[in-house]
Parts: sequence; structure tokens; C-alpha cells
Amino acid sequence: MVVAAFVAPYLLDATMRFVGAAATLPGTELVLITCEPADRVPDGLRRSVAAHWQISDPLDAGQIAAAVRGLGGQIGQVERLLAVLEQLQVPLARVREQLGIPGIGVTTAGNFRDKAQMKQALRAAGVPCARYRLAGSAAAAAGFAAEVGFPLVVKPPAGAGAKSTFRLDDAGDLRAWLDAAPPSPDRLALLEEFLTGEEGSYDSVMISGQIVWDSVSSYLPTPLEVLRNPWIQWMVLMPRDVSGPEYAGLRAIAATALKALGLDTGLTHLEWFRRPDGSVAVSEVAVRPPGGQITSMLCYAHDFDLYSAWAGLMVHGTFTPPPRSWAVGTVFLRGQGTGQVRAVHGLDALPPEVTSIVVESRLPEPGQQSSGSYEGDGYVIVRHPDTAVVSAALRRLVTGVRVELG
Repeated sequence: MVVAAFVAPYLLDATMRFVGAAATLPGTELVLITCEPADRVPDGLRRSVAAHWQISDPLDAGQIAAAVRGLGGQIGQVERLLAVLEQLQVPLARVREQLGIPGIGVTTAGNFRDKAQMKQALRAAGVPCARYRLAGSAAAAAGFAAEVGFPLVVKPPAGAGAKSTFRLDDAGDLRAWLDAAPPSPDRLALLEEFLTGEEGSYDSVMISGQIVWDSVSSYLPTPLEVLRNPWIQWMVLMPRDVSGPEYAGLRAIAATALKALGLDTGLTHLEWFRRPDGSVAVSEVAVRPPGGQITSMLCYAHDFDLYSAWAGLMVHGTFTPPPRSWAVGTVFLRGQGTGQVRAVHGLDALPPEVTSIVVESRLPEPGQQSSGSYEGDGYVIVRHPDTAVVSAALRRLVTGVRVELG
């Protein structure tokens, strides 16, 4: 029986799916470290968790280490330490090294978390990626703009997903950004060359330094364009067949990238670009399960439970690659305007060839406050064996459904 500690700062629904999967994993005794009191843990999960330890700061490695020691005294030595939150990967790595727990170490976690450090490691290994500069002053930012030209992408060095990421199209945008949020030595900004072309994700499982399973998806349009245009409803397409030669270049650089970052065993979410000339470049990589409904999409594409599979990988180092039987797509519904959802138009006009392949949805409700995020106010997931059928359904959804705000 392996004693595993799961650090879940808050008991959010998305996190609880992973915690619940780990708690019911055969051969595993799970303990929970969280900022929530024990009486906030749902009854069903509470019965599956061997022990609970409350901390006040989930990013404090010292508090996590103290919790692990305390739980070890109650249950037995903690042998695995896991979490899905990207911001937790470095603190958990510190605790692993401090307490001698197997898993991802500090250097590897830092390579995945610090985007400038990541780019340095990737470029040293010959992995194509955007030119970048970690700017600690307005002069450094302006110098990079003069060297590379516009457009540029600005993001926090330790960001997650597309949050706080935006595009600078010209010198006016640069001046406006520097006036509003100038970088400084204690508030660094990562500036990158803007890459054009197709964009998507590459999700994979690596065991003992070898990729044993992977998946490819495409973003339509790119996340940065979605961030710049709040009215755009966008989609993620996961083709059924990803074995073709068009993905060979992506697979080659992905394997090199993961080894360069130091990964031995884990699940990663890699963002990639395919330039107009067909060449592929890496944007960034996270050592965690994917967000944006992609984890659920992978479950539908492969008819398996990725939540439990991830838990088995992190606790026992095992993963059985599933066959891919379906194409899957998600449309993210975003409101037109600002404020609360007033109405959702177009649902009644959707044809049976769309409604019959819907496998999951969360539709915006009138009165709901708009999220204002790139993931929108709701989503619809469709599935079919034929990728063309899924593509057509996504186009019909994204053009036929409109969320009115006001």
C-alpha cells in the first residue's frame, strides 16, 4: 500500500475529480493537504481519504513539508506527493527533495514553471521556439522590440495557460504597456517573438524517459487571438487519427523538448505552433494535466478515465495506453457585450446531426455573470468517429449559437 499526499488548496470541482480518482486508486492510501477545514470535504470523499491536514498557504513549501511529516506520523511515511495546480509544482518538488520523496525534482519543476528558464533549456537542446527576453526594465523591453520587431507577446515568467498574456502590435502598444505595467527587477516580464500559423496542444505520458502515449489537438483560432477579441467563440478539435506524417515533426521535437526539460515520468501539456512553411515550434510546456476541457475530451476520445490514469501514473508509475476511437471537439461559448447573461440564441435551430453527437455541455444561464475569461461562459463537447462530422458540428455551433450579455 503506497501512502500518497494530494495537495489541493481549495476543493474546486475540477480538482476534486483528480482527488477522488487518487483516493479510490487500488493499492493507495490517500491523505489530503488543503486550506479547507475537514468539515468542508464532501462526505463521499471524506470516507475515501485516510487523513486530512489543513494549511494556510498552499504555496509555502515549509507548510507542505510540515503537513507531510504530521500525516506521516498518523498514517505512515508519505511516499508520493502530487497536485494538479501548475503553481504548486515547484513547492512540491522542494518538499520531495527535502524529505526524500520520489518524483519530479526542483530543477525539472523549475524548467517547466519558469518560462524563461524553459526557453533557455529548449534552445540549448536545439528545440525550435520563439526568441525571447526576460525584461526587468523598460529599456530592456524596448531593446528587445528593436531587435525582433513587432508583433510581440508579453506574459509573466511563471504564468499558467493564457492568463495575463497579450500581444503588442506596434510601438504605441509597447508605450501603453510600459506606462501601465512597466517591468522592474522585482516584477519581470517575458517578451517573446510572435509566431504565426496553426496552434494546438500535444499531451503525452512519459515513463522512464520514453513517451508511451500522446494526443494532438488544434485551437481554432489561436488563444492569443481569442484573448484579444472577447466576442470570439472558439473551439478545440481533437482528430481521431493523429498517426499521420503531418505530426511526425511535432512528435520529434516534443520528445527532445521533454528530455531537455529533465522529465523522467509524468503527464505533460505542450503548446505548439506550425508556421506557414510547415515547420513546428514549441511555445511552452506544463507538467500537469491539461485544462480547457481537454482532459475531459481525452476521456471521450479514448473511452477511458484519464483522471484515474493520471493518478496511477503519479502514484505507481504505471499507464496503459488506450486506443483512440473517436474525434472530439469543444466549442467555448462567449458572450456578446458585458455584464450578465441575458439570453442564449440559436440552440433551438441546431440540427439533429449536431445535437445527436453532444456528449457534454454547460450552457450559460440567464442571470449568470459573464466570466470575462477566454474559456467563456459555457461550452459544448461533441464526439463522433468521423473527424469531418465533428468539424462540421463545431462550425455550426460556433456560428449558430450566440450568448447575449447586458
